[in-house]
Amino acid sequence: MKKQFPQYLSAPLQVLFWDSDELCIILMFFTIAMIFGSVTWLLVVVGPWGYSNVKKKYPRGFIRHILYFAGLVNFQKYPDFFEDVFIE
Repeated sequence: MKKQFPQYLSAPLQVLFWDSDELCIILMFFTIAMIFGSVTWLLVVVGPWGYSNVKKKYPRGFIRHILYFAGLVNFQKYPDFFEDVFIE
């Protein structure tokens, strides 16, 4: 059995020229535009464009850290933010 091996192991999943997180943003705004209609169709273009500009300014993984500080996501196998002493 032959299986294809990816050329770049750390490369993110892409659809056309969008990363997977950008594609999720596009689909989210598209869904909102389908529900509410009217002027919200502008969000389908403006939302992903603004997100990609913010994404380019910050290092990789900043969104997950923002969600962590907001209390929406927990990091697995890491100590809490307020831990003073950490023993491995």
